[in-house]
Amino acid sequence: MIKRKDIQTIEKGDPKVVRAWVMYDWSNSVYQLTIASAIFPIYYNTVTRHGNDFMVSFFGYKVINTALYSWAIAAACLIVAIGSPLFSSMADYTGRRKGFMRAFTIIGATSCGMLFFFDANHIEFGVIAFALGTLGYGGSIVFYNSFLPVIAEPEDQDRVSARGYSMGYLGGVILLLFNLFMIMKPELFGFDKQSDMPARISFLTVFIWWIGFSTVTFSYLPKYVFRKRTQGGRILTSGYRELRTVFNEIRKSYRLTIYLSAFFFLMMGMLTTMFMAATYGEKELGLNAGILIPTVLMIQLVGMFGAWFFARLSGKIGNLKALTISVMVWITICIYAFTIKGAVGFIIAAVFIGIVMGGSQSLARSTYSKMLPETTDHTSFFSFYDVMEKLATVAGTFSFGIIEVMTGSMRYSVLAIAIFFVTGLFFLSMLLRRDRSIVL
Repeated sequence: MIKRKDIQTIEKGDPKVVRAWVMYDWSNSVYQLTIASAIFPIYYNTVTRHGNDFMVSFFGYKVINTALYSWAIAAACLIVAIGSPLFSSMADYTGRRKGFMRAFTIIGATSCGMLFFFDANHIEFGVIAFALGTLGYGGSIVFYNSFLPVIAEPEDQDRVSARGYSMGYLGGVILLLFNLFMIMKPELFGFDKQSDMPARISFLTVFIWWIGFSTVTFSYLPKYVFRKRTQGGRILTSGYRELRTVFNEIRKSYRLTIYLSAFFFLMMGMLTTMFMAATYGEKELGLNAGILIPTVLMIQLVGMFGAWFFARLSGKIGNLKALTISVMVWITICIYAFTIKGAVGFIIAAVFIGIVMGGSQSLARSTYSKMLPETTDHTSFFSFYDVMEKLATVAGTFSFGIIEVMTGSMRYSVLAIAIFFVTGLFFLSMLLRRDRSIVL
C-alpha cells in the first residue's frame, strides 16, 4: 500500500532529479556499447564459427550464426513490445514506475553478467542470456523515457535528452576503454594472448557498472508518479486498453500519425545498424577485434559531438528539419556501406554513423515529447512510443536475418536498411509539406 508520506511532489527542472535521470544513460549505455555493439558481437562470431562453417545448432535446429543473433534481438524486443503495455499499466495504477524500471535493470544487468559463462559448448545459454539482457535494457527504457516530460519543462527537453545521450556515450566509452585495454594487453592481467577470459570478464564489468551507477538514479527519481486506482483484474488489461486509447488519440492528430510512421521506419534502420554493424564488419569484411572495437569506440566519441550538434541545429531550424537532414545522411551511409571492401571504408562509414547516431536518437525522443497533448499520463504515451520502437527493431533485425539467409550475404541486408530510411524520409517530407511553417 502506498502511504501519503511516500508520494513525492515533482518539481520540473530540479537539478538533482535531472542529474539522476541523466545518470541512467551513463549506467545502462555500457550494455549498448560493450554487449550490443562491440565486444559481444565479435566474441559471439568467434565462439559460433568453425573455420568457414557459420552454422550453429540451437536446440537441435541448424541456423546461420548471425541470423540467430539478429533473431535473438528480434525475440527480446518482441517480448518487450507485447509486455510493456501491461507493465506500464501496472506502473500507472500503482505509481511504482521507478520500481518497474529497477526490476528490468536487474534482469538486464544480471543477464549480461551471466554471459561470462557463454562458450562454444553453451550456445543456447549464451543466446538466451543475451536476449534477456536485451529485454532488460529495452524494458527499463520504457519507464526511463516516460520520466522526461515529468522532470523537464518542454523548452528544456531537447537539452536534457541530448545531455542524457551524451553522458551515455561517455560512460560507455570509459568502460569500453578499460575492456579494450584488457583485451589488447591480456598479459598485463595475467592472461595469454589466445585467452578469451578478457572478453568474458568485460561482460561482468557491464553488470557491475550498470547495477552500480543506476543506484544514483534510483536514489533521486521520484518514487511514486501519477498513481491511478483500478478495480480487480482490470489492471491486467487496462494497459492494452490505454494503448488503444492512445492509438485513437494519435489517429486524431495528423502530425503524430505521420511522425510515428516516419519514426517506425527510422528506428528499423537505425537500431538494426546499431546492433549489426560490428557483426557485419567481422563477418562480411573480415575485420578483427583490433580494428572493430576501436572503431566502435570512435563512433561513441563522435556520437557525443553529434548529439550536441543536432541539438544546436534543431534549435535553429526546428526538430523535424534537423531530423530530415540526419536521415539523408543515413541513406548515404547505407548505400556506401553496401560497396565497401575493407577497413578504411568501414572506418569512414563509422565516422558518419557516429555523427548522426546520437543526434537522431535524441531528436526522435524529444520531438515526440513535444508533440504530445496536455496529459499526466506520460507512461501510456511513451509506452506506445517504445512499443513502436521495439516493433521496429523486431522488423528490422528479423528482416536483416531473413535477407542474409535468402541471399547468403549481409550486404543485401544493409541495402534493405537504406530502403527503411527512404521510407521514413518520405513520411517526414509529408509532415513538412503539410505545413511549411512548422518549426517543431
